[in-house]
Amino acid sequence: MSLKTLSPSRAADFKACPQLFRFRAVDKLPEPSTVYQARGTTAHLALQRLYDLPPNSRTPQALFGLFREAWAEVRSSEEFEGLFPTIEEERSWGLESLELLANYFGLENPATVRPRDREYDMTEDLDGIVVRGILDRIDELPNGDLVIVDYKTGKAPPERYALAAFFALKIYALLVRRQLAKTPVELRLLYLNGPDMYRLRVDDRQLDAIERQLRALWEAINRALARDLFPPRPGPLCEWCSFQDICPAWTTISFPALAGAATA
Repeated sequence: MSLKTLSPSRAADFKACPQLFRFRAVDKLPEPSTVYQARGTTAHLALQRLYDLPPNSRTPQALFGLFREAWAEVRSSEEFEGLFPTIEEERSWGLESLELLANYFGLENPATVRPRDREYDMTEDLDGIVVRGILDRIDELPNGDLVIVDYKTGKAPPERYALAAFFALKIYALLVRRQLAKTPVELRLLYLNGPDMYRLRVDDRQLDAIERQLRALWEAINRALARDLFPPRPGPLCEWCSFQDICPAWTTISFPALAGAATA
């Protein structure tokens, strides 16, 4: 078995924890749907559609309406069907979601934003490495510069983890440079639960480095596939992992030392 394509998200998974990559990309294990995933999916759809409106119509009330419309579309999907046991719980979730969306207007003024593309489906062959992903938004500034924007409905990580959070966006910037023959000047992570905006300037030197890192990851993943060896890498993010109950790092029989360290 060898790698055919790689998404920025799965590349980030392997970098963080090879075992997580195996669960998601190799075993393709289903992950339980959560209210947070439902919020993220619906909020992304609403924010995408907000920019179908004229600039002066991109108001909080318009975004709230788009969120309600988007939820009406996705709530009956197999992924989210039966997520809320009662109407009261669904209503409470909806009100919390609207409060979160209101934070967006504290991060940027959508009336002044000029998206070049939204939900940009990218597939690029980087000389033997095929990378595919969907980018939330690419903005074109008045001076022609490009900025990559990614929405997050969760809380911003502590500042010491901020650079790791930009890893996938750097790969997207690499794809944009290849497809549009233009290097984005900045990456932005918009955390609505805060709200917080993390910004990172990028240049060709950084993107050349991320391409080298991506090639090394591609080779490492192919070696792992050939050997069927995906060691777990326990850390703070294990607390939010959907696969903790089946992960070798948390199984005393297979990895007693790791499990003991993780529960200490």
